[in-house]
Amino acid sequence: ADVAGLITAGKFLPNFARTNPLENLKLTKPFSNVVNGAGVNDSFTRNWLDLLCFCLSGLPADGTITAEMAMMMGEFYEPGAIMDCPKGGAKSIVNALVRGIEKRGGKLFTNSHVDKIVISNGQATGIQLKKGQKLIRAKKAVVSNLSVWDLHKSGIVDNAAFPDSFVQERLATPVGKSFMHLHLGFKMTCEELKKLQAHYMYIEDWNRGVEAEDNAVLVSIPSVHDDSLAPKGFAVLHAYTPATEDFSRWRNLDRNSDEYKSLKEERSLYLWEVLEKIIPDIRSRTEVAQVGTPLTHQRFLRRYHGSYGPAIKADEGSFPFPLTSVKGLLVCGDSCFPGIGVPAVAGSGILAANSVSFDSLKPQLKLLQTLAE
Repeated sequence: ADVAGLITAGKFLPNFARTNPLENLKLTKPFSNVVNGAGVNDSFTRNWLDLLCFCLSGLPADGTITAEMAMMMGEFYEPGAIMDCPKGGAKSIVNALVRGIEKRGGKLFTNSHVDKIVISNGQATGIQLKKGQKLIRAKKAVVSNLSVWDLHKSGIVDNAAFPDSFVQERLATPVGKSFMHLHLGFKMTCEELKKLQAHYMYIEDWNRGVEAEDNAVLVSIPSVHDDSLAPKGFAVLHAYTPATEDFSRWRNLDRNSDEYKSLKEERSLYLWEVLEKIIPDIRSRTEVAQVGTPLTHQRFLRRYHGSYGPAIKADEGSFPFPLTSVKGLLVCGDSCFPGIGVPAVAGSGILAANSVSFDSLKPQLKLLQTLAE
């Protein structure tokens, strides 16, 4: 048993005792069970919830675990809740995370390609960098946020350190699809931007389902809220297909080939067509256009097949927790519980941090008390 878990959960056990234990198990079941149990019959509402699930987890409601949706639905529909944009762009989120790490005495190393996770006598003892084969020893543990395939297929870890059954089970994880992206810098005045929304969600045909290729597009125009992201008289936007792009058509392409460039243009056409429904003359306004593909994901995010993450369907499988069969090696990220998407991945990071050692017990109890208040 997890003694620390009992300690942190102890004061809340009376609350659990007042509920039906079977109700708590619903968190690991498909979100569609909750939808059905609530008597939701309106077709648009059901389709909308399917789309929200898909955008978060890469699976519709019948494949998304309730725990993952529970993390976002409360805030999503709070009175006055809005979908906003980070001031200063996505880099401001990264900068905030770096500040948080450094504030707590942590250090962040960039341009430090990890060549392998060092395992000695059955325990993860550190990492070895590719440059100069520099060895960095772990004081307590090594935490990996690699996808399950990148961890066990890239050679970064010696699979012989794990039981064969463990590795085979992890590598059998179903692979989710990838994305097509379109990033634009375009001419637009402040007056014109005021007529636009910051976010759009587009569905071509609900009957095809949210998982269908070239059927769903998400658009963000952060310049609607933040004029610092582009020079005066210009704006930026990002349009993408949410995990509906099959990797197979990209698998053997050379990124420098004419074939690749042609396919990029072909597969981005649908994104342009959807954008023209929002800004009819977007092509003539565009000054800068960059197309992202599954190979872009694979290269810059070091993602196996450019995948959004594991396509583990609720009731058919489960996401693993942070601990592994190798002592001192923990995992977090979208290959772990509670799953795919920023809220879930943040949750997995919390689980991993609180599983490293008993040192986290005191601050965890303090945080729980703050939340209770």
